[in-house]
Amino acid sequence: MKKSTIWLLAVVMFIAFFSLLFLQVRYMKTSMSVRTDQFNEMVKRSLINVSRDLEQDQTLRFLEEDMAESESRYSKYSQQGGTSGVVSKHSQTIISHQDGSETRIEQITQNQSTLSQIGKSGVFLSPRGNANSNSISKTSYDLQQSLSKRYLHEQGLLNEVILKILYRASNEPIEDRINFYDLDKYIRSELLNNALNVPYSFQVIDYNNRVVYSSPGFSNKDEKSIYTQILFPNDSPSKLNRLRVYFPTKRDFVFSEISFFMPSLIFTLILLVTFIFTIANLFRQKRLSEMKNDFINNMTHELKTPVSTISLAAQMLRDVSVTKSPDVFKHVTGVINDETKRLGFQVEKVLQMSLFDKQRTTLKVKEVDVNDIIVSVANTHVLKVEKFDGKLDIDLEADNTIVSIDEMHFTNVLFNLLDNALKYKREDIPPVLMIRTRNEGNKIIISVEDNGIGIKKEDVKKIFDKFYRVTTGNLHDVKGFGLGLAYVKKIVTDLNGTIRAESELNKGTKFIISLPTITQK
Repeated sequence: MKKSTIWLLAVVMFIAFFSLLFLQVRYMKTSMSVRTDQFNEMVKRSLINVSRDLEQDQTLRFLEEDMAESESRYSKYSQQGGTSGVVSKHSQTIISHQDGSETRIEQITQNQSTLSQIGKSGVFLSPRGNANSNSISKTSYDLQQSLSKRYLHEQGLLNEVILKILYRASNEPIEDRINFYDLDKYIRSELLNNALNVPYSFQVIDYNNRVVYSSPGFSNKDEKSIYTQILFPNDSPSKLNRLRVYFPTKRDFVFSEISFFMPSLIFTLILLVTFIFTIANLFRQKRLSEMKNDFINNMTHELKTPVSTISLAAQMLRDVSVTKSPDVFKHVTGVINDETKRLGFQVEKVLQMSLFDKQRTTLKVKEVDVNDIIVSVANTHVLKVEKFDGKLDIDLEADNTIVSIDEMHFTNVLFNLLDNALKYKREDIPPVLMIRTRNEGNKIIISVEDNGIGIKKEDVKKIFDKFYRVTTGNLHDVKGFGLGLAYVKKIVTDLNGTIRAESELNKGTKFIISLPTITQK
């Protein structure tokens, strides 16, 4: 798959995922807004009803007080010659209060329209007719007179109550006008009537901004959870009292509507993370594929070159003139021998790939003196370094040099590091290589340093990756498989050691190996 195709799929999927997340978040916000508006509406409706209930209680209280006064006045009026004895039939209406008390209001059992007509017109029947109907007419006339007086009296009482509410009620302290226990019951009842069963606490504040009453749990920290309602809104504007109700679980009530969104959002995020991991893995596989292709191309070139050289040398040996000349024959056979070794070394590198498919390499570990191995490797590479007019020095400061390693593989590690130093030397400067050892605690530190072209900082962390080669554009002057340093890292790690690289461009590279030592008893 082309890299552009992968990028296109990645962009499309990212747009789809983020659009889905945006729609989910947008819908969650809308749901929360609707839920909040619903809560606000239910609370405001409940508090308005509470204010109305308090006004009705106040009106009823004033009516009870005036009726008690009117009864005493009416009884005095009856004793002084009134017509109370004329009223033959009446009924009682019982008004029940929430505190359990009852108020009895007498109602005359007559047609309401007749009473209203009597009260408004003031016209009453006069006794007339024959002698037989005189007593009936007299009784009817007296009854109408009594009802008219009673109606006018009750109407006067209502007017007095209205005047008291207008002029006296607003002057009374709010704590005398309402019962806070009843107020709590009204709030709870109205909230339940509006299907709002949530905990609350409240405050009552008078027109001087003085807190008259505060129930337990009231808090001013969250103003968005506090709702205010005017008590007795018909009072004068300068004497308005307020009821403040606090709902500590408002946030829970609002978020309960969108609780089912959270699993959906979590699963969407999991899918997004999985997709990102998949895309990253695709790019990694793509990079590994390119590295393998580069490896195959380099391997073909590296194997083809010695094979061609051997083939050419073999053809020269078929020439009689070559066989007759000992020097030429020796040179040709030497070329064949060198190229055969080179070919075998390249094949060995390819076989080293099998090491990377195992969690741990099968090593023949034994106790050796690491300084002896360094001296042997240095002696082998001296001629190669001198070929480029270079210099190879060793500085063996370590005293405790006995380590448990596989001698053959560790020798190959040092060979790879020295070969890289010569491969990536600078053209105009003779190579200078240095191998040092020193002890740090119970470890031996081996450093291989050169003055070559160096490595960029962004490439230093990748040089130990399999098939990775530092990019040099389209130049192929340095051939390789990208396996050398990966092999070095694996061997050192399997020997319970560590390796790291320090490099600066155009100044050189330094590889530092750390291995545990064996303390001599």
